[in-house]
Amino acid sequence: MLKKKTLDNGLRIILAPQKGGFTATVLVLVEAGSEYETKDINGLSHFLEHMCFKGTSNRPKSGMISEELDSLGAEYNAFTDQQYTGYWAKVEKNKLAKAIDLVSDLYINPIFNQEEINKERGVVIEELNMYEDTPMRKVQDYFNSVIFGDQPAGWDVGGTKEVIANLNREHFVEYRMKHYVPQKTIVVVSGNFSEAKVLKDIKKYFGKLEKRPVIKKLETVVEQSAPKIFSKHKESEQDHFVLGVPGLNVFDKRRYALSVLANVLGGGMSSRLFKKVRDEMGAAYYVRSGADFAIDHGYLAVSAGTGHAKTKAVIKAVLEEIKRFKTEPVPKEELKRSKDSMISSLVLGLETSDQLANFYGGQEILSRKTASPEEIMKKIKAVTAKDVQAIAGELFKTEALNFASIGRLKEEDIKPLLTLD
Repeated sequence: MLKKKTLDNGLRIILAPQKGGFTATVLVLVEAGSEYETKDINGLSHFLEHMCFKGTSNRPKSGMISEELDSLGAEYNAFTDQQYTGYWAKVEKNKLAKAIDLVSDLYINPIFNQEEINKERGVVIEELNMYEDTPMRKVQDYFNSVIFGDQPAGWDVGGTKEVIANLNREHFVEYRMKHYVPQKTIVVVSGNFSEAKVLKDIKKYFGKLEKRPVIKKLETVVEQSAPKIFSKHKESEQDHFVLGVPGLNVFDKRRYALSVLANVLGGGMSSRLFKKVRDEMGAAYYVRSGADFAIDHGYLAVSAGTGHAKTKAVIKAVLEEIKRFKTEPVPKEELKRSKDSMISSLVLGLETSDQLANFYGGQEILSRKTASPEEIMKKIKAVTAKDVQAIAGELFKTEALNFASIGRLKEEDIKPLLTLD
């Protein structure tokens, strides 16, 4: 059974046992991502995540933590999102104590050696270059910029090369002091473990952290009165595009209806867009849709990569399928099939300890609440065709459309197509 505990310093602990398994995972999440940045340090959250592996007060040389984790046979990594950063390690259950030691060390005791910062700066810039050369990934950054504009939610999580080039140790120390505070931190342990031993270890390492003032992110403002378009020219065989509308935040109860809508639209090989765009038109290898829910904003978006000659036809087909949700209730059997697939995906996605840690930790870091798989399944099952049609009628409007592309499309080619009237 899931257990939650809060230490005296405000740090939250989630214990998610999986009896009989062979592994255990420790995941540390902190409310510190690109939406907590200002423009002059955009990209620092991600850069700092890199630097936590480059030396601590207990293991001062770069590579020491990675070597110890490798010696455990661990799977481990870190990640930065718009609203949080995470550090995790998955190990054999009998090695969990050591994993907690290592992950806590890189989280609590980074030294931010300036020489290592200078070295890692090049790595971070090459990561940005890699995404620049991956249009199906980069176009999502452009879409965020289109839909949210010049505010933190619209900035690239990785930042810009110009900002990265100018960050120094003082930036890291100041940012970490402001945002890496226990009240904004969660430690999740999942898998097969001794509850008493794990609590003792977490208190040993994290219980000493002192409370500091909590700094909240700026509120994201979403205002739009006409379609917005961005097109990045690239001489390529394909046009990659994202088309979507502002959606719901993580606290909105209608998010389950929107998730079902997104799944019916483009959630798998039996979805409407896959059948239409790939099977019928033969116009794309990938076409999909999804709904994103954040603290104070969200969106529903369709993404696809198409041959240039067929891109306009695909955009028209996507918009036609979107309009259908406003005018036609989803048929009973199609709705049931979609909800069943979502529930199955949820269950299959919780088989391992690292997946379970992310499931509960991801909920807690955004909403400070956790729902069990059974509770989520119940809410998905409760979604009706009327619910789906209602949320479609509210969100799917011409003036709410946002479009970003990389390829040979021109903005003047796209503008006449963007209508739901």
